[in-house]
Amino acid sequence: MKKNNKYPLLDKIENPSDLRELPESSLHQVADELRKFLIDSVSASGGHFAAGLGSVELSVALHYLFNTPHDRLVWDVGHQAYPHKILTERKNDLGSIRKLGGLAPFPKRDESIYDTFGVGHSSTSISAALGMAIGSKIGNTDRHCVAIIGDGAMTAGVAFEALNHAGALEADMLVILNDNDMSISPNVGALSNRFAQILSGKIYTSLRAGSKKVLSQMPSVWELARRAEEHVKGLIVPGTLFEEFGFNYIGPIDGHDLPTLLATLKNLKKLKGPQFLHVITKKGKGYDKAEEDPVKYHGVSAFDPEQGIVKEVSQSDPTYSAVFGDWLCDMATEAKNLVALTPAMREGSGLVKFEKEFPERYFDVAIAEQHCVNVAAGMACEGLKPVVAIYSTFLQRGYDQVVHDVVNQKLPVLFAIDRAGLVGADGPTHNGSYDISFLRCLPEIVIMAPSDENECRQMLYTGFLVDGPAAVRYPRGSGPGVKVEKNMTAIPIGKAEVRRPGKRGAILSFGTTLEMCLAAGEKYDFHVINMRFVKPLDEQIIDKLVEDCDLIITVEENVVEGGAGSAVNELIAKRGGKVVLGNYGLPDRLIPHGSREDMLRDAGLTEQGLIEFISEKLSTESFS
Repeated sequence: MKKNNKYPLLDKIENPSDLRELPESSLHQVADELRKFLIDSVSASGGHFAAGLGSVELSVALHYLFNTPHDRLVWDVGHQAYPHKILTERKNDLGSIRKLGGLAPFPKRDESIYDTFGVGHSSTSISAALGMAIGSKIGNTDRHCVAIIGDGAMTAGVAFEALNHAGALEADMLVILNDNDMSISPNVGALSNRFAQILSGKIYTSLRAGSKKVLSQMPSVWELARRAEEHVKGLIVPGTLFEEFGFNYIGPIDGHDLPTLLATLKNLKKLKGPQFLHVITKKGKGYDKAEEDPVKYHGVSAFDPEQGIVKEVSQSDPTYSAVFGDWLCDMATEAKNLVALTPAMREGSGLVKFEKEFPERYFDVAIAEQHCVNVAAGMACEGLKPVVAIYSTFLQRGYDQVVHDVVNQKLPVLFAIDRAGLVGADGPTHNGSYDISFLRCLPEIVIMAPSDENECRQMLYTGFLVDGPAAVRYPRGSGPGVKVEKNMTAIPIGKAEVRRPGKRGAILSFGTTLEMCLAAGEKYDFHVINMRFVKPLDEQIIDKLVEDCDLIITVEENVVEGGAGSAVNELIAKRGGKVVLGNYGLPDRLIPHGSREDMLRDAGLTEQGLIEFISEKLSTESFS
């Protein structure tokens, strides 16, 4: 974005060193300009919006007071880090964020020295900052390590595991809880702000440390003093939980009150040991429409700031998420024991309608994927039929529970795996590239991959009827536009279908790659098989193809390593079959962010790419 007189101070700031040259009295204006710049830029380009508006003052204060990048700031989750990117040499590139070749949507280590830790999944910041604090101590580098964690991220167990460890080590680090999910409570005012400054100040901490040393020699007196302190603090602040982990809890303070924020952080910088600062901010701060509906303005496409987001005309073809949501409601009407769970992905997974119609059977467990899978397993033990709606990339976080608690006990849990394959602008942290590979090795799980919207509905029904673990994986967005039948018909387990008879060779399609496979099959006059099941495979049809064909190609939107094609290879090798094999899928590298179409092209997973892959196989193997 070009420099102009709209941002007279911000335009002078290329990096935090420039910010630190300004007098403290100028920081209000910097924050105002930064917020305006964020609104202007993201409304023009799209991106994560509301969370960043809420973290403006916090970003300014942290970069002003800490010597970044020597001091480490770890942002969690990255939605709140746009102001950080603007202040750290990326202001003029912000319009490229989430686009092909542009800035990454989240902090990324190889993008900037100020991005100390890559993030996409939440709740990792405290562990990472603790690791950095330990590294600083061992390396004697004398740096501050700060984790800035959003309130939603505090629901994950890993955050509390990190707090427990950090408190036990008495590590020199600061955790800032950016609490932006509640309105500013009465406690966040003059009294609370003043109280926070007193608790973080030198006099109080010196007295506290000295008293602890003296009174610890008199256990009964020390215990009385400790409880009295907790009681007094508990009257004003909700910090007892964090104190129990061994942190010195300060707050809550108004995260938009720069003087208080600066004064408190200055005090905390001087303190040793684990410190915990609780700040209250407002999502969408400074843009009324985002303040009123922060969920709607969490991630946005380009829009007119004066008008706000205008409801888009719905496309004629339903998304796979919508197909899932409709099926779930229909199935719940028939099956009274159906329950649905999600780890904070209600809108994205298509569960809004279900929550309204079946609130008593809807469970949003927040950002806690391990717990989500585990509680589903417990439900299944009591005769319920849990459906876990979860993104492929987030299922990775609950993998131990899939193995240990669901598969090992053969419990009937259905995993509706959304965002399987490449997802677009959120990039590698959110790509569902591995679920086939990490699920198909598990015994007795049924894994399905629909080729279109109607097949997705029928597979969900099929998976629901399975008396054991089952999974249906489907991509982000819309399918080819196949009419979705209202009736539900179970698909025979492990049965593929021939979609095109041919000669010489065969293309085995797993999932939504079927259209490109049909095009390639037409060109080479190959058999095209809609495999439908990754596990169990249709062994009968594969055995027949090995007898009839010289070349078999497998196609999937999953990494080739360990994927569905590998399963076919293993079966044929086990049988001793003699046939040339080719596995076509996602390459063994990370695919950078961009649109979904950009990413598919980058990966080579296109109709033309498949045709060229087959052509190369035919020429290399000297087929006549």
